[in-house]
Amino acid sequence: MRIQLTISAAIVAASAVACSTMTDVRDGDDDAYRKKDSGIAPCPTGTVDSGTAPSKDGGTVVADASAPKDAATGPSKGRSYPLHTKIVATTFWVGELFNASLADGSQVCSTYDSNWAFHWSGVNSGKVPAGAEGCAGSIVGGCDGVTSGTKCSTEKRTAANGYFPSQGKPVENPFYLDLPYDDINDSTGFKNRCTTIPWANDPGYAGHCTDDDFSYMKNRWVKIIGPNGNTCYGQNEDAGPSHGSLYHDAAYVFGANDAQPIQGQFNNAGMDVSPALNGCLGFKELDGDGDLITWSFVDDIDVPAGPWKTVVTTRQVSQ
Repeated sequence: MRIQLTISAAIVAASAVACSTMTDVRDGDDDAYRKKDSGIAPCPTGTVDSGTAPSKDGGTVVADASAPKDAATGPSKGRSYPLHTKIVATTFWVGELFNASLADGSQVCSTYDSNWAFHWSGVNSGKVPAGAEGCAGSIVGGCDGVTSGTKCSTEKRTAANGYFPSQGKPVENPFYLDLPYDDINDSTGFKNRCTTIPWANDPGYAGHCTDDDFSYMKNRWVKIIGPNGNTCYGQNEDAGPSHGSLYHDAAYVFGANDAQPIQGQFNNAGMDVSPALNGCLGFKELDGDGDLITWSFVDDIDVPAGPWKTVVTTRQVSQ
């Protein structure tokens, strides 16, 4: 995430599981922890097995990794999701210190995992001071890039090593991203998630509406077409890009008719991608805001073999 929101002082119970046009009842902007309404396309009728919901454990090693170009194979077996085109995507990375003065300016933690850098890397590098603006008390963890002293910087990724970092071996998926819908720490996103998120009633997800230790967004697969024409896949592991009380941009994230983001900053970016996805998708800049992508959600069953399946993240909310 580029900007995080705050944990709501009181979480409002979610209502019945059915997708419809959402109305904003309350805009939660309470004490800060993390990052992100209306007019949502209705959910398809019936349920689709969109994959087993993740566990409390970390990553699962999967034996396959091949080159991306036109990676999608065969007709879709899962649900069809709206396509979002010409979306600006920026790059973020585990261990990045984006802005030390912002509560969400550090990628040591995420909205779903207070020790994201530690769980992702398996490296314990001490703790963030209790008085820090962002990720206070979190284990510092490793860096999805290169380190120089205490600085964690991104790096160019290539297909030669599956777009993995040159330093260290991640224990969770390096193909990660974020979208501006936080269904845990944004009170509106949490309250509306079971009437907004299309897979909320699918096997492995149903019955968790009021469970704040369970996210419907974390680990979900996303299909992305990059500037180089490659089709690559990644898992949603944070919330952003966004700011203030906009971390529940459901009209964009789940909306039809090529809905665009509303947050307006970072060239109105609608997604942050990891360095692995930056390389796989052929971004022109390592850390810019000028690359355009096309994306859609995709069910587990429709994710083909590729380097994004070398390590698959399964850990659920950890705070």
